Amino acid sequence: MPASEPSLALPNASSGPPRGALLVIFLTVFIDLLGFGIVLPVMPRQAEPYLQSLGLSPLASGAVIGLLFSVFSLMQFVFSPIWGRVSDRFGRRPILLLSLSGSVVFYALYGYAVTFPAERATLALGLMLLSRIGAGIAGASVGTAAAVIADCTTPDKRARGMALIGIAFGAGFTLGPLIAYFGLTVFQQKPWGVGALASLLSLAALLFAMAVFRETRRPNAKSAKDFFSVTRSLAVMAMPTIGALVLTYFLSIFAFANFEATLARFTEKAFGMTNNDNFLVFASIGAVLMVAGGLYRPLSQRLPETRLLAVGLWLMIVGLGGLGVVAWGVYAEQIVGGITLPAFKLAFYVASALAVCGFAFVNPSVSALISKQADPERQGEVLGVNQSFASLGRISGPLVGSILFGVHASGALPFVAAVVTLGLVVTLLPRFWQRHASGAAQEAR
Repeated sequence: MPASEPSLALPNASSGPPRGALLVIFLTVFIDLLGFGIVLPVMPRQAEPYLQSLGLSPLASGAVIGLLFSVFSLMQFVFSPIWGRVSDRFGRRPILLLSLSGSVVFYALYGYAVTFPAERATLALGLMLLSRIGAGIAGASVGTAAAVIADCTTPDKRARGMALIGIAFGAGFTLGPLIAYFGLTVFQQKPWGVGALASLLSLAALLFAMAVFRETRRPNAKSAKDFFSVTRSLAVMAMPTIGALVLTYFLSIFAFANFEATLARFTEKAFGMTNNDNFLVFASIGAVLMVAGGLYRPLSQRLPETRLLAVGLWLMIVGLGGLGVVAWGVYAEQIVGGITLPAFKLAFYVASALAVCGFAFVNPSVSALISKQADPERQGEVLGVNQSFASLGRISGPLVGSILFGVHASGALPFVAAVVTLGLVVTLLPRFWQRHASGAAQEAR
C-alpha cells in the first residue's frame, strides 16, 4: 500500500486506542468464549433427558450432542469472514454491537429451551440447536475485534494488542465452567440459570460498549460488497505470506483442539479424576493461558513475532509430546517400573502447562503478523478469514482427536497426531521466514 494513501482508521495509533476500546474488545471476545466454555460442563446433562425421551440409541444421542457443540464453531467458520468484510465497509462498532446483542438473545433462548418438559423433547432440542447456531453467528466477531486492535495500534505494538485477545480466551475458558456452576447455584439449580446468567453478562457488555466504544474505522463505500464470497476467502489464502500464516494458525488450532477435546476423557482414564476434578483441571488450563498471555505482552516489545511464534510452536510440541509420553507411560506402567502414578500426574500438569503456554504465544504472533501483511482496507476481511480457519480447526480437531482416542487403549494417539501436525508446521516456517524477509526488504527500498 503506498505511503501516501490515506488511512481509514480514525484514531491516531501512536496516541493509543480510543477510550474503552480495548476493554470492549476484551469483553466481546470473553463473551464469545463463554459460548463455548459455559455450556461445556452442563449442555450434555441438560440434553440427556430429552434424548432419553426420544428413545435414541447411545450412538445417536452422542451424535446429537456432538452437533450441538460443533454447530457453534461451524457458524463461526462461515460468518467470521462475512462480519470482517461488513466491518471493513460499515465500520467495526455496528458489528461488535450486533454481536453482543445476538449473544443476549440467543443465550436467553438457550435458557428458555431447557425449561420444556421431557415430553416436548423435539421442540426443546430444536430450540437448543437454534440457540447454538445463533450464538455461533453472533460470536463470529473475533476477527473484527482483532481488526479494531489493528486499527488503533502501531505495527511495533500490534502483537502486544493481539495478546489481549489471547488473555480474553483464557478468561472465557477459565470462567465459563465457573459461571455455569455459579449460575445453577444462584438460580437454585433451575436449568435456565446458565442461559439467564450468560444473557445478563452479554447485556452488561452490550450496554458498556454502547456507552464507551467509539468507531475505529471510517465507513468505506469502496470496500467489498460481496460479503458472502468464497472466492474472496480463497483469494486471501492465495496471498503468499498470509496464506502460509493462516495455514499455520489452522494447524496449530487443530493440534491444540486434539488436546482440549480428549482432556476430560484422558484424565479419567489415566488418573480416575471425577467431574469436579476435571472442572479444576480446565480452570487451571485457562488460568495458565491468561498468565502466559500476560507474559507475552512485555516479551513482544523485545522480541519479533516470528521468534515468539517459533518458541510457541516448540513449546506446544514439547508439551503435547510430553502428554503422549504420560499417556503411554500410565498404560504401560509395569514396563517402566519405578515411576509412581503421582509422578505421572506431575508430569501431566507440567506438560499441559507447556502446551498451553506455547499456544498462548502462537495465537497473538500469527494474528499480529497477518495484520501487518494485510492491506489496511481489508483488515476485517483478512483477520476474519484467519478466524474462520481457526473455527475449522476447532471443528476438525475434536473430531479427529475423539476418534483417535478410542483407537488405542493408552489414549496417546491424539497427542501423537498433534505433534506430527505441529512438526509439519515447523517444516513450513523456513519458507515463511524467507518470504517475510523478502517482503520486508522490498518495503525498506
